[in-house]
Amino acid sequence: MEPGIILSMEQALSMTYATLRFAQLGWRVIKVEATPTRPGALPGDPNRYIGSVVADEGRRSYFIGPNLGKEAIALNLKSAEGQEALHRIIRELKVDVFCCNTLPARYADLGIDYETLSVVKPDLIWAGISAMGPDHPNAAGYDPIIQAMAGYMEITGELNGPPMLSGVPLVDLKAGDEVYAGVWQGLAERAMSGRGKRIDVSMLQAAASWLITVLPLVDFGCEDWEITRAGNEHRKFVPTNAYPTRDGAVLIAIGSDALWRRLCAIPKFAAVDAEARRVNAGRLKERAQIHADIAAVTGAHTTGEIATDMTAARIPHAPILTIPQVMALDAVAGKLTRTHDPAGKAIRMPPMAVDAEGARHDLAFPPRYGEHTDAVLREAGYGDGDLAALRAAGAIAGPEALDGAHAG
Repeated sequence: MEPGIILSMEQALSMTYATLRFAQLGWRVIKVEATPTRPGALPGDPNRYIGSVVADEGRRSYFIGPNLGKEAIALNLKSAEGQEALHRIIRELKVDVFCCNTLPARYADLGIDYETLSVVKPDLIWAGISAMGPDHPNAAGYDPIIQAMAGYMEITGELNGPPMLSGVPLVDLKAGDEVYAGVWQGLAERAMSGRGKRIDVSMLQAAASWLITVLPLVDFGCEDWEITRAGNEHRKFVPTNAYPTRDGAVLIAIGSDALWRRLCAIPKFAAVDAEARRVNAGRLKERAQIHADIAAVTGAHTTGEIATDMTAARIPHAPILTIPQVMALDAVAGKLTRTHDPAGKAIRMPPMAVDAEGARHDLAFPPRYGEHTDAVLREAGYGDGDLAALRAAGAIAGPEALDGAHAG
């Protein structure tokens, strides 16, 4: 289908990541942020003010990645005028999708609930992300909190170490992907029925859906070690682990008995073989000693030497790469997206999750706070006098609001 329009009352990461995926496909994404709540307060998405300054005070490093290619408007949805402006934008611009990731308890008061917006535009696709869905309307959804609640921290880290967060905000990104998939499903259904759809994504439920390798084991009479931290070890396929080398570490994955035979056929690994270890069930019983035996071998050689052996034996393996090294990989470097800061400097960004014909690989730099408020409202039919009245009533704001807050 032709690219459409998304109006998204978004902040932080979960929903901003979801709508980024549409911006990469050429969709028009209009980001809705709140007007200043009090004199001197920094307005809008809190992520604007996290990290190092990239362009200006409202565009710091943590804000840049998920906000490429978007427009930004600022509305006071606590006011009747602000809500009317939102509804008019949806109606006059023929918005396809409305998104939000605020507390469900606030939906009706802000005039953004599905029941209200579906009257404004009956075929609107509506998508919301919250901590635990509308049945828990006051629960705040922060990625680390949900990682703790969903068991992710319990199964991440070393067995004798503390629970650990993942290195990337998995729950935020999972929730965003669920919105992305749900919107496409809604659009497909709308093409046949002509009707809109409500999509509610619970961060906790989405995260729990990924417990596919551990949660079912509870009813299978599993042992405690099967559903707790295991470091870099795979709980079932032995040996799969990160092993030290003379100059770093290498991840080796033995996912079958055939791969085990190939490993033991490498002369330097011959000593790790034993009759009981030739099937995975036997290796599972001896996993601790097997890991120690393999580490003794790998620790005496460089990562390059071990990698050469693994490649020759067709055994899955990988060095533990740094982020700059990942960016340099042939399979990644050519897929990176990019933007240019206001001074024209090229900035590399992560690749799209999946290649798509006609997708954008060079996206516009994220907008200033409220940068497009006046332009979008004019497009919705507001005149200069209307805009002045809205601004005087505190119903809208533009970049000057941030300039004033920063000066204060």
